[in-house]
Amino acid sequence: MLKIFCIEKPVENSLKIEDEVLVGRAHSGDGESTEMLIQRYRNFVRAKASRYFLIGGDKEDIFQEGMIGLYKAIRDFKEEKLTSFRAFAELCITRQIITAIKTATRQKHTPLNSYISLDKPIYEDELDHTLMDVISGSKISDPAELIVNREKADDIQLKMGELLSDLERKALSLYMDGQTYQEISVELNKHVKSIDNALQRVKKKLERYLLMSEAIV
Repeated sequence: MLKIFCIEKPVENSLKIEDEVLVGRAHSGDGESTEMLIQRYRNFVRAKASRYFLIGGDKEDIFQEGMIGLYKAIRDFKEEKLTSFRAFAELCITRQIITAIKTATRQKHTPLNSYISLDKPIYEDELDHTLMDVISGSKISDPAELIVNREKADDIQLKMGELLSDLERKALSLYMDGQTYQEISVELNKHVKSIDNALQRVKKKLERYLLMSEAIV
């Protein structure tokens, strides 16, 4: 009796494949390589998108814009540019998000018409200290903890708790935790419009604070 032996092709470990190799394959029409890159960078895009504080919008909108930026990075990457795909992808993702926000700003009826970038340094000479560090670090749970001290200017000290009302602090805290306007309204037993108004006030107060601190967003 004739026996037929099938030698299976070893499965390639996708985690060991370099980004640039996957991009090259994607350019050749390999849909699986494209999907690998998308899955590999999905959390990276979400992290990037989360650095933008939206008023009147949905975080998923920004995430989707970031994913468009990732698609463009895969499509347009050229290895001869002497840069890594990761660096190029980060540039494309950020550029796509910013472009979408600027476009929406000109169209005031759209949900992305106002935002605060939490990724920008609070002070130009303190690049490692961002607004995100201040806000998310304390979760807005204790106003006394929300103190920004500028080492080179002792007279510039601002307690966020003195700027925001109780409702504004709670709404911002829940928003930063990823809750939607509807979820926040249920949590705080307020109308959605009241939550929207509260977060609009937060945005204006934060912008004034940043202006006073010589760091306009």
